[in-house]
Amino acid sequence: MKTRVKLKPGQHGTKKQVEQYGDALVCVRYRYDVQRRKQYKTVEIIVSESNWTPPPAKYPASTLVALAIGVRETALQSQVKAVGGRWDPSKKVWIVPYGCIQGTRLERFIVIETKVSASDE
Repeated sequence: MKTRVKLKPGQHGTKKQVEQYGDALVCVRYRYDVQRRKQYKTVEIIVSESNWTPPPAKYPASTLVALAIGVRETALQSQVKAVGGRWDPSKKVWIVPYGCIQGTRLERFIVIETKVSASDE
């Protein structure tokens, strides 16, 4: 099933849903099933609201972390270089401040076992 259109409340094609769900409406999606030759209209709504405190960051933004990125993954290496990362040949890892990769897919490459200290610079 393919989603072709995702509409915000108030856009053309959402009038009935805005009337039905009001401020709880987040979006309306039109999905298409080619095999069954069907069009589906789905809605995303807010069903509850409560206060929430985000968890603290794993590391302070200035903490240097080690990233294990494969030799052939040149696109990822370029991303690390672009945010100021450097290669550590002795440990065979990329060293970068955590704040530069926080919230990106590069976070998945952090090596927990390798300790990086300011004296390693």
